[in-house]
Amino acid sequence: MKQFEQSELLKRLPKQFFASLVAKVQEVIASGTDVINLGQGNPDQPTPPHIVESLQQAALNPVNHRYSPFQGFAYFKQATAEFYNREYGVTINPETEVAILFGGKAGLVEIPQCLLNPGDLVLVPDPGYPDYWSGIELAGAKMEWMALKEENGFLPDYRELSDLALEKAKLMFLNYPNNPTGAIATEEFFAETVALAKRHDLCVVHDFAYGAIGFDGKKPISFLQADGAKDIGIEIYTLSKTYNMAGWRVGFAVGNPSVIAAINLLQDHLYVSLFGAVQEAAVTALLSSQECVHEVTALYESRRNAFIHALREIGWKVNAPAGSFFAWLKIPDGYTSEQFADLLLEKSGVAVAPGIGFGSYGEGYVRVGLLTDECRLLEAAERIKGLNIF
Repeated sequence: MKQFEQSELLKRLPKQFFASLVAKVQEVIASGTDVINLGQGNPDQPTPPHIVESLQQAALNPVNHRYSPFQGFAYFKQATAEFYNREYGVTINPETEVAILFGGKAGLVEIPQCLLNPGDLVLVPDPGYPDYWSGIELAGAKMEWMALKEENGFLPDYRELSDLALEKAKLMFLNYPNNPTGAIATEEFFAETVALAKRHDLCVVHDFAYGAIGFDGKKPISFLQADGAKDIGIEIYTLSKTYNMAGWRVGFAVGNPSVIAAINLLQDHLYVSLFGAVQEAAVTALLSSQECVHEVTALYESRRNAFIHALREIGWKVNAPAGSFFAWLKIPDGYTSEQFADLLLEKSGVAVAPGIGFGSYGEGYVRVGLLTDECRLLEAAERIKGLNIF
């Protein structure tokens, strides 16, 4: 059968890191090994029943069997505005400052194509979510790395950026609570970011995927809470993590109207909006009781505490994340992150993500997802203890 050659664009796309990781884990599982898979960011809890019931009822409405309005139903946009006002004290105009997304990832990959031309420069966190790179490559743009170092609380030090990079850059990606490090941002850092963006005519895109998940009594702050943030940027929010709706593919971007208009224009050419029943269920999630959000955050914190304590007990010197559902663990000397991840998988049946997959400054770490029962996390620590490397 004839094999049709892929486009040069597809050939330029970065290797899909998580797809490669999944394949490696599946190979070990196929060999008969009981693998404790802590390598992915796939929430393990079900969507709360009241949200599922909302979908079920909405699916019966014939109105939702037709195409939705291209840019989504007004009631969903209104709900996002009410959500931001309630949770963060941020005023959002639902008509001009909201774009509905097919999950947060879609927006993150689309935004470079909306704002950049070939050769334009983007400031990207290192380590960071690899799908930022995909959207940048699709736009034909270039990347300048912003190092996230432990001594800086995994916040970029803008003084390390060259004058040339700041002069050329048009876009910046940020993400707090952070994937993969679990760090959270401060009000001072976001204020500094707004000032930098205004000086250098930068658009800031804040990936707020883990916005609901903060520990030790600290609620993560929204970038849009910083004075002037809407003047220079947007925030992308997904329901995947907050409400365990990863498979539903629903999120939204809020902020600067010109950026929102660009996203809506691109999506007009790619999609007719989300299934109306999903939009109705999303409204239920955003505007009804948030007890389910508090419960899942408490669950992740309990898992974090148990797992970090167990690792420290076996002699692994690790720090606890401040937010997200990931732990970012410094590996012992003598290994690369990939070598150490392979050792854990092959010798103990514990799958983790090597830090190098998130950028060069991820070397020396592995990322662990707190996305399995506490007993399995403790079993993972016990298996690692059996390797006698700590």
